[in-house]
Amino acid sequence: MKRGLTICLVLVLALGLAGCGRQRETKKTELAVFAAASMTETLTEIEAKYEAAHQDIDLVFTFDSSGTLKTQITEGAVCDLFISAAPKQMNQLDASKDKEANPDGLDFVLQGSRIDLLENKVALCVAEGNPANINSYDDLAKALQEGPILLATGNADVPVGQYTQKIFAYYGIDEAAVADKLTYGSNVKEVTTAVTEATADCGIIYATDAFSAGLTPVDTATADMCGQVIYPAAVLNTSEHQEQAQAFLDYLTEDEASSIFEAVGFTPLA
Repeated sequence: MKRGLTICLVLVLALGLAGCGRQRETKKTELAVFAAASMTETLTEIEAKYEAAHQDIDLVFTFDSSGTLKTQITEGAVCDLFISAAPKQMNQLDASKDKEANPDGLDFVLQGSRIDLLENKVALCVAEGNPANINSYDDLAKALQEGPILLATGNADVPVGQYTQKIFAYYGIDEAAVADKLTYGSNVKEVTTAVTEATADCGIIYATDAFSAGLTPVDTATADMCGQVIYPAAVLNTSEHQEQAQAFLDYLTEDEASSIFEAVGFTPLA
């Protein structure tokens, strides 16, 4: 009987140790990555590759407009790595920037980690059949000032909307004067959907979103029209996993990730 009890205790202990071993093997570090909505497809593809090679990491993405993500960060959302679709939102979190760029003096960027990761292009796309006969930004400017048209664009809090405002300024278009010809999205994906579903005649989106949606741009904005479309990335100093976040950011600059970005129209910068 004693021998039987001994065997049972040994088995229980062995099973317990095995269970602990499995728990140790399956325990992962969750990395919260906040990224511009225009990166949804590329980062989802990268996620599978990175996690396969780093089985101790669980990437948890939040995709939205850069302005919304920036607000969530300032309100205390858990975020380890932030990738913005424009420098403006990153600057507003970066204590190294002056008061003009960071008026609230916010300090969320881990100094030394920030890089310019990618460049994108601002593309003009049209609904199927091109109902408004828009074949260039010149055509769009003329139609907004003279003809009936419905243009989809991002609102003023969204980087793609801010680039659109610069294009309007380039052509001398008063946005308020053509408000009845505009429909707004809260992020670039909503604008893209308006074009693909033909609820708007055309839309101003990123070249990468056009690629992902199967749209062929009729024109691409030059740097003179709206400046460069730079995507900065940085580890946040509020992160509890700064080393792991930096490792993932480093990976995003390497050949495997760069090839994925390039395939949809991004230009790697780092």
